[in-house]
Amino acid sequence: MPNVRFAVGIQRLIPFLGYHHVLMILIAVAIILLSLLLAGCSSSSPLIPGIFLINFYYDQYTPTYDPTQVDPGVTAAIANIVGQAQLEVRVGYFGLCVNTDGAFLCSNNATALAEQVSIDQDPLNLVWVATTFKDAVVFPYLLIVAIVLAFVTFLLLATFPGWHEEHDARTGSDIDIKPFPSRPVSQVALALIFIASIFVLVSVLWQHTASVAAAQIAQDFGNGSVRSGVGTSAMVLGWFGFGLLVVVTIGLLVMILSIHLLDKLTDE
Repeated sequence: MPNVRFAVGIQRLIPFLGYHHVLMILIAVAIILLSLLLAGCSSSSPLIPGIFLINFYYDQYTPTYDPTQVDPGVTAAIANIVGQAQLEVRVGYFGLCVNTDGAFLCSNNATALAEQVSIDQDPLNLVWVATTFKDAVVFPYLLIVAIVLAFVTFLLLATFPGWHEEHDARTGSDIDIKPFPSRPVSQVALALIFIASIFVLVSVLWQHTASVAAAQIAQDFGNGSVRSGVGTSAMVLGWFGFGLLVVVTIGLLVMILSIHLLDKLTDE
């Protein structure tokens, strides 16, 4: 009965899963999500090109006209320059992806990508525009520091004592004991995960605001010929990663306060 053995094994394991193990799992998931976010557009591997901050692509559509446009006829000139171009460029933290024939070619070397594209495929230099956005606006280092701090917190949580059996001389039986974790280690872990959460929040807000603004401006300049959008996958990964780190921060804070309260009650 393999299923019965598996169920019995799980039942034996669950009591030995401590509160800090749940926090460690949440941190691990957050690190994976943020790492995927950083890896977006860094290679042509499956799913990686789908993780991008912003994309620019040629598309013929009805231009938007507004009384504030001094020269509305410029849209016709741009449309003539664009012609039948169908290139798409996606921007990640450390790379770009270019799609000209249905397949994405990704690299962190924009010059090498530009050499693979002809003038007819990119008449408005969208590869250059995307490179400028990545180099001048995108800032990945807060996320990198946050991942490092989260990993250090993971290691600190791994030092927390777990359940173990001790022999009770009075009753003559074995009892399960779980000591409280070190207060200084708990406080350091809380400080690190709090700082990591702030860094991720700043980075994701920066990423979101910059991408939305750049997408709108690029589409207005290419009115009728160029579209731009914000990567949904990147936004989801960033905000979910932040949410998990916030949950861990609150969990650590609750644990520290609970232990402090128990210490007070036992001292009395």
